[in-house]
Amino acid sequence: MAFELDRIDHVVLNCTDPDRTIAWYRKVLGMKAENYDNDRTALVFGKQKFNVRRTRTANWKTCDVDAPGSLDLCFITKSSPEEVLDHFRSCNVTGISGPVTRSGALGPIASVYCSDPDGNLIEVASYAEEGQ
Repeated sequence: MAFELDRIDHVVLNCTDPDRTIAWYRKVLGMKAENYDNDRTALVFGKQKFNVRRTRTANWKTCDVDAPGSLDLCFITKSSPEEVLDHFRSCNVTGISGPVTRSGALGPIASVYCSDPDGNLIEVASYAEEGQ
């Protein structure tokens, strides 16, 4: 192999209503909204970001099918599943499920699920051992 991948830098989050999507991710997942390139917005968390894109936006290089609601996203937190559930409930998030044990990149994780406004599956999980 001529090169080695290090990490994911950003993901483009296709949506039907950028304002609604940005508000939801800020309120429910605590992401910070940042403007860039004059008219674009990113949702920033940790050392990553989601570039928020209204589906079928012209002049934005993207995949052939930019369907909102087609992602399954897993986020890692140091908070307990109970804390995640309590926060989701306080934000009036519907369709919550879990916690359940799943397989994460570094081992078993305890996962709580919900969906964002476009129907993307959101998984917020924690490792039993802190620091993973």
